[in-house]
Amino acid sequence: MAVELDAPANDAEAGLGEEAGRLAAWIADYKPMPGVPDELIGPDGRPRAHWMTLLETLAGLGRRGVENRFAAAARRINDMGVTYRVRGEARERPWPLGRLPLLLTESEWSEIAAGVAQRAELLDRILHDVYGDAHLVSEGALPAAVVAGSPEFIRPMCGVAPVGGRWLRFYAVDIGRGPDGKWWVLGDRAQAPSGAGYAIENRLILARAFPSLYREMKVRRLAGFFRDFRAGLAAAATRNDPRICLMTPGPWSETYAEQVYLARYLGFLLVEGEDLATSEGKLHVRTVAGLKRADVVWRRVDADWLDPLEANAASRLGAPGFFDAIRRGSVAMANMPGAGLVESRALMSFLPALAQRLMGESLRLPNVATWWCGQEAERAEILRDFDSRAIAGAFGDKAEGLLGAPAAVGAELDAAQKDRLVAAIRARGMDYVGQEVVKLSTTPAWDNGALTPRPFSLRIFAAATPEGWKVMPGGFCRVSDRRDARAITMGAGAQTVDVWVIGQKASEHATTLLPPNNDVPVVRVPGHLPSRAADNLFWMGRYLERAEATLRIVRCLCNRMTEIQSNTIQGRQPIERCERLLFEWGAAAPFAAPHPGAVIALTAASNADFHGSARAVVGEAKRAASIIRERLSQDMWQLLVRLETRLESAAARPPLEPEILELTERALHTLAALSGLMDENFNRVSGWAFIDLGKRMERAINTCRFARQFADNDPTIEALDALLELVDSQITYRSRYLAGAALAPTLDITLLDPFNPRSVAFQMRRIDEHLASLPALVDDGMMEPQRRLAVSLRADLEAEDARGLDAKRVRAVEQKLLALANAISERYFSHSSDPAPADKRSKLA
Repeated sequence: MAVELDAPANDAEAGLGEEAGRLAAWIADYKPMPGVPDELIGPDGRPRAHWMTLLETLAGLGRRGVENRFAAAARRINDMGVTYRVRGEARERPWPLGRLPLLLTESEWSEIAAGVAQRAELLDRILHDVYGDAHLVSEGALPAAVVAGSPEFIRPMCGVAPVGGRWLRFYAVDIGRGPDGKWWVLGDRAQAPSGAGYAIENRLILARAFPSLYREMKVRRLAGFFRDFRAGLAAAATRNDPRICLMTPGPWSETYAEQVYLARYLGFLLVEGEDLATSEGKLHVRTVAGLKRADVVWRRVDADWLDPLEANAASRLGAPGFFDAIRRGSVAMANMPGAGLVESRALMSFLPALAQRLMGESLRLPNVATWWCGQEAERAEILRDFDSRAIAGAFGDKAEGLLGAPAAVGAELDAAQKDRLVAAIRARGMDYVGQEVVKLSTTPAWDNGALTPRPFSLRIFAAATPEGWKVMPGGFCRVSDRRDARAITMGAGAQTVDVWVIGQKASEHATTLLPPNNDVPVVRVPGHLPSRAADNLFWMGRYLERAEATLRIVRCLCNRMTEIQSNTIQGRQPIERCERLLFEWGAAAPFAAPHPGAVIALTAASNADFHGSARAVVGEAKRAASIIRERLSQDMWQLLVRLETRLESAAARPPLEPEILELTERALHTLAALSGLMDENFNRVSGWAFIDLGKRMERAINTCRFARQFADNDPTIEALDALLELVDSQITYRSRYLAGAALAPTLDITLLDPFNPRSVAFQMRRIDEHLASLPALVDDGMMEPQRRLAVSLRADLEAEDARGLDAKRVRAVEQKLLALANAISERYFSHSSDPAPADKRSKLA
């Protein structure tokens, strides 16, 4: 048989040929933009060696293998619940992680890290001077208008000595390559830098998609940076074993998911402004055990919103007296209010000279060339060369004549726009800077099986530690979807990618946040649960139990519609009572024939337009869970998302009548899995007590409602049997009684049986046990009001006789349960003030 000369001799050689062909095609088709530095193609026009290692591995996987890895990464994003929110949008978006990482060599990274550490130290020294002795202003090195003209200059912080001696503790800087291929600083971030949490999540997702490649390329790890940052915050506190809080603006923040992840990853207490209170010049967290001292706050709330007494009076994100606590030195901050001053573009034009003055060094990472128009000579220079400059706000992104954009290039404006902007600069030049037009360099992006150059910017993070500034060996990289971009935000179309710093040898850096030695004392202190977290855990438990109750009614309705043989009262009574209960709960509304029962069942299960439907209630449970996500395991969150998705899909494509029962069964199985996770995996501390309290409270209330609906007004055997099904007690009943369902035995099992985990009496025993275990505000040995109500109701149920129960007495139990729920809320979930009287407060810890 003849053999073609160019044909491979065997399958292995054929595979190698295909791999080489793919790699060659990727390189040949990759066309960097003229005059713009590129990460893949070096100045010599050849691919960089470290990129070739990555691309060779991808080529070896084949197209299908690569796509499978990328699909696994996408699933991981959904499983982890990594999201973000665009400003103005209510719904969160899935995290847009790009397929390829940004690669940096160790030698290049060392230069970047040294420049970032130097810049962080310089900015910290500037803040010390500006808010302290103000030598820079008084000696003419820095114009007063650059300081006082900034909205981020927080006057109440003047003269304050920061606890721990640092104005900056967490700093970020956006950088990009200049036309010469060297890195330039595009902007500083010191107010409340975001992106570090997303950088960790990007790493976890991509490293899991390509684990062997990650190891072979000796990628530097991130955990050591966060361990050092945490140690730096702890060292700044004035007490041993400090309470460190991450302060969030709340669930509507654009980066709330990141803040939740960071709090969970670092073990910090996630708090909102309403969780905080000041007393005697100290900052405290409102907890279910009263006010507890906050020693360190890593804030993600802008300074102007921290204290409505001394800053923005309209703020609901901060706490009155916050600034006073800082002035008194009772709380360490990361970063101090007022640190955002160094983000101004106006300051950038003075940094080269200030670096020489304060540190005796030149900037290792130069700025984009910047001219502040508050100076006559610089203003004239910008107006003279207006068309070739980018004009931006000196103290933010809003300035007259910029058409609502962060910056405008003179040559791109029409005559009227140009005249308006020039007039604004002449009238009030201090509000503007002129900058060299920056055209971002490019990095390879994966585009439908090919490589395409895309502009990017890179955010690097630095943390103050007892050993000095430490720089994260990686960062947060944003990639534009447009080929020509000057600035990138995480809006529609933009992506983010992981940043790999390629080491010369296997990384010796930590892979976890565990300390490197064994000198950590063993403790079993459960910690103190913030009132807001307890509130949301309680309602999460209630909503999940409410969804289960609704789905149980839907299942009961479907079963009865399948079993019914006639329209007699015995057959119709349980169906009518199921439907009536769904109407009363707001889960559905009466529908006309045909098939009204099936329509009602489907609506109650999956129609979010009805506030009592299972889908709507699951949505409320998920919203409550999202606020306390740092306290939930990844498995719990995934099950919640799966449950919501399953009910949503049923509404999008209504199932056939037999499928409604299957949908309901699967949803109940997911709820059972959630309940099992809560029972088996939730640590038995206050958080678990409140989620179980909510579950028990809701189950007891719903069971009373089931009993009133199905055991009143001459119930048939079929109605009582439906009641036993709703409380999952049919097997127990049949094992005890040979006869069919009778009223008194059914009510006893449903309401009074202390051994039935679905009865009201069983719930009250568990509720009373939880309340007994929770901390008291006052150590005087007396029962608090909510505990007295629980003990009284528990005793009533234990002494009750099922033969004397009727709808009126069941309703009375239900009303007492509702009163107990209100008492629990008033005691543990009060956010407006300390619930303990001033003369009886326990010692503030």
